[in-house]
Amino acid sequence: MEANHRHLGCQRIWFWRGWHIRYTYIRPMGSGSPDGKPSMVPLLLLHGFGSALGQWRSNLQALSQSHCVYALDFLGFGGSQKAPAAYNVNLWADLVYDFWRCFIGQPAVILGHSLGSLVGLTAAIDHPEIALGLALLTLPDAQTTQPPNWARSLERAFASPVLLWPLFKFVTQEWLLRSVLQSIYIRRELVDDELVALFATPPRDKGALDTFCRLARSRSHSDDYSPKTVAQMLPQLSIPILFLWGNQDRIVPLAGFRQLQNQLQLALAPPQFQLIEIDNAGHCAYDEYPEIVNQHILTWIQSSLISA
Repeated sequence: MEANHRHLGCQRIWFWRGWHIRYTYIRPMGSGSPDGKPSMVPLLLLHGFGSALGQWRSNLQALSQSHCVYALDFLGFGGSQKAPAAYNVNLWADLVYDFWRCFIGQPAVILGHSLGSLVGLTAAIDHPEIALGLALLTLPDAQTTQPPNWARSLERAFASPVLLWPLFKFVTQEWLLRSVLQSIYIRRELVDDELVALFATPPRDKGALDTFCRLARSRSHSDDYSPKTVAQMLPQLSIPILFLWGNQDRIVPLAGFRQLQNQLQLALAPPQFQLIEIDNAGHCAYDEYPEIVNQHILTWIQSSLISA
């Protein structure tokens, strides 16, 4: 099981609002910074939808060479509790803020992937004191792709345990998960047993079906799931933001972000905004080309946040 792998750091359970949350941390080793000394800037890594902290299997150790690195599983995902909660971006943003208060307590770099980027962006807007900068590996907008009202009503009607049980059993089979991941990854050879287990293990937990239903219902309520749009939030930030995007991402295509950039008239250039495209990478560039992604993140932190 991926939760037992040493490369994922020192894993612990933290109780939040009465629910257990899995997290991990790695202390800096001191060899990754230019002067050989660890940086005082901590990193907080936030995973994507349906994933968990194990997705950072190729990033945690490398980033911890010069930074104290933290990662957690959102409530309802990974090794965290499958709780009877009203799941939405604000809930996870509150979780991030409370985790930051308990374990970090100083401005950090928030590194998010997909849903984690949206949650990190929301948390930084709601609680500016937590973020020194944001490194966002793709940034979806929960509201722009929502189906029409009649379709959302239909989704809610079918989001019950009895009706979703057959679908839940089907979509959590390992052979199907492997096939889906191979369609997401450009480098299909990286879809190994460890990666498949990352997605196949949590659905076996107690309460997983109920969580699946609650997530299905919450995502059909666009205003409740993510009240703020990316277009509303980005202009409010004055901290540096690094966008990292696989140029072959089919889940959150770069073209959509380019349209948003034009709409907001964002100048994607340092020091505030910077966009780096990762060639021949899909939605999971951090795992397909970890050495490249890790180096871009470390270089950006050094140039935009530490040396600036």
